[in-house]
Amino acid sequence: MLANRLAPALARRGIHYGWVMVALTFLVALSSAGALGILGALLLPLQREFGWETGAISGALALRLLLFGLMAPFAAALLQRYGLRRIVAFALSLVVLGCVLSQGMTEIWQLWLTWGVMTGIGTGMTALVLGATVANRWFVQRRGLVLGMLTAANATGQLAFLPLAAWLAQNEGWRVAMLPGLGACLLAGLLMLLLGSDHPAELGMNAYGDASVTIAPRPPAPSGNAVRNAFAALADGARSRVFWILFATFLICGLSTNGLIQTHFIPLCADFGMAEVEAASVLAMMGAFDFLGTIASGWLSDRYDNRKLLFWYYGLRGISLLFLPFSTFSLYGLSIFAVFYGLDWIATVPPTVKLAGQAFGRERAPLVFGWVFTAHQLGAATAALGAGLSRDALASYLPAFFLAGAACLLAALLALGARPARPVTAAATA
Repeated sequence: MLANRLAPALARRGIHYGWVMVALTFLVALSSAGALGILGALLLPLQREFGWETGAISGALALRLLLFGLMAPFAAALLQRYGLRRIVAFALSLVVLGCVLSQGMTEIWQLWLTWGVMTGIGTGMTALVLGATVANRWFVQRRGLVLGMLTAANATGQLAFLPLAAWLAQNEGWRVAMLPGLGACLLAGLLMLLLGSDHPAELGMNAYGDASVTIAPRPPAPSGNAVRNAFAALADGARSRVFWILFATFLICGLSTNGLIQTHFIPLCADFGMAEVEAASVLAMMGAFDFLGTIASGWLSDRYDNRKLLFWYYGLRGISLLFLPFSTFSLYGLSIFAVFYGLDWIATVPPTVKLAGQAFGRERAPLVFGWVFTAHQLGAATAALGAGLSRDALASYLPAFFLAGAACLLAALLALGARPARPVTAAATA
């Protein structure tokens, strides 16, 4: 394994291999999220080619988001059981295969199978749980910052490929528009196989910031069934008030981000006369500000009360969503929305992961967070399908946006109650 040769060379230069794992995970998250995110830009081209209704296409995208979330707790268990490298390689292969097979689809059920089932499962195994696992396993110090960086990669990847995808879909067709994301997935999978490592102990080192003289041994892989381990973590979490608060607020987070904005923002803007490429550019602008906002959120989560951070994040997001229908859908008005909403797109993740770590401990937290992330995607799937049905039945997306804004204000109040109910150990707060 190349990591065994590279790690000592970097250590002699004062670089901990944990930062290599951050870079690899960043690329995996960016590419898989990019392959996932561009599908929202292809909704209108699919309608034009096949004549499918918005609700039918939205249903497939909602299934993808739902499976994306439902895989999270099982992905955490699989990562513990079989290791990062093998699970990431399998997941990205599934994403690539699903997108390649979709190139020849002619029936709506094929869309549901490829874009819904295959990409949903594949991207769900490389989502935020992977970043949480790497951060908890490889870092004692700077964990909040690392979480912010990896979360930013996931959210920004969903938006960064959109302008290119929209332009290619308009000029070369939706099939060509999928190719850049697929190429990025193949590159990320290859690099993770060549350079990735499952645990610091494999390379004869401790996690970053662990000043222990002796090398901490790698915890033994769970011996039980991965599915059973995931449900055991759910049973543990369900006894805690903090779990249900994080579950509810993260459900609203998904309801107000990738299920709504990522899936329906471009068609919403088209309803108000904005060209698809321009709308995709606004989404890319959100991605740029999200990158800054989420990294800043990780830095803040290491220093301030995470409950109060969530209060401000959800509150500001709710206000920005309520403002959107009054933006006139001009480039100027949408740019204001993009700045405020983009800074807050997924800044909620680092404080949520930190609160889960404080409540459930370093080793257990990724599994519990997997179930919290499932709530995120339940909310996302609800918004993706509900907004599409609203457009078909009422000829307007606006009711869905008003409801999402109001839900965010509720989440802001709920977040203040997420105080751990039991004493926090040093390992949990590290």
